[in-house]
Amino acid sequence: DKDESVLDVLNLCLQAEGFDVISIDTCDEKKIISLIDKVRPHVVMLDIRLSEQDCIDACRLIKEKYPHLPVIALSCNNNIHEEYIKHGFDGYIEKPFDLDLLYKILRKHIPLDKK
Repeated sequence: DKDESVLDVLNLCLQAEGFDVISIDTCDEKKIISLIDKVRPHVVMLDIRLSEQDCIDACRLIKEKYPHLPVIALSCNNNIHEEYIKHGFDGYIEKPFDLDLLYKILRKHIPLDKK
């Protein structure tokens, strides 16, 4: 997420639920791919604004290099439920987000013993 306060809240909530979290405040494709190469996450979440292309491009590059890595869109766009799949995302979380739904979606991709 590009909004530092949202990023902080997400980090706190996910860590409180037992997830290991690494966050960055950019959709710079090179930084994201480099971080994925180093960390090997179970899931990537990207804040997307459908009017901007940067995180959509990042998702495309992630899927090219890591086709089985789930990429979840975080978005306040009112049509994200229709658009996320068109851009290669595996799922979406609407903002403002429901924490229980967020945890449920992440647990689909991350076994409990691998948080």
